[in-house]
Amino acid sequence: MSDADLSVFNEVYNVICDRKLNPVEGSYVCSLLNHRKGINKILEKVGEESVETILAAKDKQKDHIVSESSDLLFHLLVMFAALDISLEDITDEMKKRRK
Repeated sequence: MSDADLSVFNEVYNVICDRKLNPVEGSYVCSLLNHRKGINKILEKVGEESVETILAAKDKQKDHIVSESSDLLFHLLVMFAALDISLEDITDEMKKRRK
């Protein structure tokens, strides 16, 4: 996997952060970030997508695992943005752990 392949995470994260600062009517991201339940709505989605990813893995269906994992990663990015956690914060921690 190349750095260019991984850049999609930065691109998506940047769009999410932009939606946080500049809400767009009808945006799914904005509906999560501005939900009446606050961060709890985003956490519900992370939990839901986590369970769906686990179930897909249990069934060993690669296309379903990839789809559900993509949903989970997306909602994790929304959670990070909502909590002002940067991707650099995450990658810095991962670098510390690989030593």
